[in-house]
Amino acid sequence: MIEESTGVGEKVAQARKLKGWTQARLSMETGLSTSLIQAVEQGRRAATPGYISACAKALRTSTAELLGQPFPPTTAEDRDLHGAIALLRNELAAYDLADDDIEVRPLRTLSNDAIQARRYRRDAAAPKLATILPPLVTEARALVHRSAGNERDQAFVLLAELYYNVRSLAHKMGYIDLAAASVDRMTWAANESGDQLWIAASQFHRASLLTNGGDWKTALTYLERCRAHLEQALGAGDERDLIAWGGLHLQSALASARAGSRDQADSHLAEAIETATRIGHDRDEVLVFGPTNTRIWSVSLAVEMMDGGEALKRAEELFIPAGTPRSRSGHHYIDLARAYLLHGDRTLALDALHTAKATAPSLTRFHPMVHETIRVLAREDARRTDTVRGFAAWCGIAPSV
Repeated sequence: MIEESTGVGEKVAQARKLKGWTQARLSMETGLSTSLIQAVEQGRRAATPGYISACAKALRTSTAELLGQPFPPTTAEDRDLHGAIALLRNELAAYDLADDDIEVRPLRTLSNDAIQARRYRRDAAAPKLATILPPLVTEARALVHRSAGNERDQAFVLLAELYYNVRSLAHKMGYIDLAAASVDRMTWAANESGDQLWIAASQFHRASLLTNGGDWKTALTYLERCRAHLEQALGAGDERDLIAWGGLHLQSALASARAGSRDQADSHLAEAIETATRIGHDRDEVLVFGPTNTRIWSVSLAVEMMDGGEALKRAEELFIPAGTPRSRSGHHYIDLARAYLLHGDRTLALDALHTAKATAPSLTRFHPMVHETIRVLAREDARRTDTVRGFAAWCGIAPSV
């Protein structure tokens, strides 16, 4: 069992005491209420991503430090995952270097493998993705340096998606620095390709880095600038433009929610819902933008604003059809668990976590909000100690929760 016995609340308390700050001072520096800070530090409330990024920014530390990420490996499969991360880190460092010694298959063959990697990403199948990804990125990098014209553009689209996969794997494993580097490489490849949807996808994730770092105002300004380039083209109704427009509004909604601006978050969400309705399907494989994912986001946004009742109300109106990527449906059940916890229903919170586990095991196991949720359940509900602690052990959390 790993030595990961302290949650975010305890780490924040330690960091603020080292600075000589009281809870009142931290409240002043972050804009968070003193009562919330006290509740999180005492383990009575789970820290939200907004709470974590606000505290990290004020205390001059990182969100990864407060979360204890990356979580140390506890199984052989975990070690394989961490090993893949090391290979990918080297590959990202070599992004603009040609390698004449690598044998490269035709673009069509590589594209077929990339489609398989996409399936693993969408299904949150981290172990399978970690196996296929390192050599595939290396081969795609070599291909772009040997291509010209339209084939070069297509090779860069392929590489942009593979960097997207690296970002997804690194983020889920808690390697925040590598996830950030992946977004940089994704942005480079997307811009080289000239593909507007992949450029928008890179903008989406660049803004996510700002949002996760607590720089919400900068994220919103950047996203507004990105959408300005799309607005004139919307009248033509090109589906890829609509997907980019709607996806960027969702990211703006998240930044607004974490900044505490509910009206602004709801306005961006409404624009995204209208755009998704206009598209009318869930077939987008880049930003996964469509009616279903937008409704999943609506639940998540309510949780971000710590409104469990509204989140549960929105969840009641949500139907997740077959074929929805497990990465999205699994994330929904994690959000649902957080909503039930906010609403005071610990039994249903644990049930939702079990559903998340059954839907997307690796996503659930490494998700920091699952760790925060299960810690609160373990402290607050002694009657379910064995069940809750069994789930905590599966996540790799030490018994001292």
